[in-house]
Amino acid sequence: MSTVEATHLRTYGHFIGGRAVPPSDTTFERISPADGRVLATYTAGTRADALGAVAVARTAFDEGEWPHWTAMDRGRALLRCAGLMREHEEHLARIDAEETGKPIILARGDVAASIELFEYAAALAMTMHGEAHTALGDDCTAMVVREPAGVVGMIIPWNFPLLLLAQKLPFALGAGCTAVIKPAEFTSGTALELARLLTEAGVPDGVVNVVTGAGSVVGAPLAESPFVDILSFTGSTETGKRIVEASAGSVKRLSMELGGKAASVVFADADLDDALDGVLFGVFFNQGECCVSGARLLIQDSIADAFLSRLVEAAGRITVGGPLDEASELGPMIDAGHLANVLGHIDAARREGATVLTGGERLDGENWGRGHFVAPTILDGVGEESAAFQEEIFGPVLTVTRFSDVDHAIRLANATEYGLAGSIWTKNIDKALRVAREMRSGRVWVNTTIDGAPQLPAGGMKQSGFGREMGQAGFDEFTDVKTIQIRTGPRTRVFPNWTGGNR
Repeated sequence: MSTVEATHLRTYGHFIGGRAVPPSDTTFERISPADGRVLATYTAGTRADALGAVAVARTAFDEGEWPHWTAMDRGRALLRCAGLMREHEEHLARIDAEETGKPIILARGDVAASIELFEYAAALAMTMHGEAHTALGDDCTAMVVREPAGVVGMIIPWNFPLLLLAQKLPFALGAGCTAVIKPAEFTSGTALELARLLTEAGVPDGVVNVVTGAGSVVGAPLAESPFVDILSFTGSTETGKRIVEASAGSVKRLSMELGGKAASVVFADADLDDALDGVLFGVFFNQGECCVSGARLLIQDSIADAFLSRLVEAAGRITVGGPLDEASELGPMIDAGHLANVLGHIDAARREGATVLTGGERLDGENWGRGHFVAPTILDGVGEESAAFQEEIFGPVLTVTRFSDVDHAIRLANATEYGLAGSIWTKNIDKALRVAREMRSGRVWVNTTIDGAPQLPAGGMKQSGFGREMGQAGFDEFTDVKTIQIRTGPRTRVFPNWTGGNR
């Protein structure tokens, strides 16, 4: 079994004003979720650090050159960064794989997708434009212009450290904004590496700043500060609610991608081989630590037993292993606390009457050492009122619920507070379009899952948040719309007695 050589211990400080700040005396370590090794040491930032970074980004926007660069020049800088990312692709992938625990084959895919996002955002930057209205009368011309919105705070989760940052940062930069980034404590490495590459690509000092540390310490000031114009957050719904409250005093614009509980809806007329592969990928991709994970299987009752028999057999063939193992398909949970949380959800489902068809336990023993591994788990007989059906488990755990017809499937798909994504498996186009339209989710996939392209916006409905990332809509999130109206010729007097002349 081939492996990738582990990356050496890394030591980082913040990245502020175009330079790497030396580590402070107060640091924290990232421990490998796979084997307990120390991977990296980071500065434990303070509130003052965060506000200092905001001040730098504010000055870079208000007094600096970046917002005034031509759209072509900003786009070229993003393309240069994409080229540098490609040169350092394996290094970036190793950092994310080690820190998240995800298999290296998945981390490489994240980096490749991140590069594509930079390239696409560069194209949008180069074509940034407004509107001209020339039919408002012979004496009136108007323009609707898009301008950079200002300083953007970005709070990034730990499950896709580089990819989810790339869904935000190049779009904000392409629009002419400056940024302060707060990566997750578990997975800060690639954000700092990316800031360095952007500076190398020619982005001016102070445009991109990274502050590491606890969310309650360095994330909260980004929500509270009146000098941050937009806050873009990806994370749990509960944390999102606290951010909304913290931002109220500054009345800033928010873009929030929050929790999810996606359904994979499999009808009897689906290509069942494709559906089997899609359901497995949808729930076990990235260890299930994915907001759009297909964690709920809704299966038509006429095919349920036969489909589940095949599903269990296939799940048993998934290769669980360390992140740098080329053969690994499923890695460990992010840390011991999350491991306990996932196992707690499984135990609670058992108590509520669910049947464990496979998995359901921690993988322990000499093959797993100190790693936080959970066996791929399938829970049958999960009712829609149960916690396992309703709550985001965020692990390699699939719940199974049977449905009878299309109406029943739609009701079950919408029977949670979340609305981030969902998948439909059927070869009946009428059925597919009806369910897709009635599914209250920001993204719906038909005969595919966890799919996408830089051109396609993503975001949630209901408790899964608001705002969009990627696509033209994701670019527009970081712009302000301004109307400029021009009258020509002599003005028709509204109050002629005041100013003279005729009305």
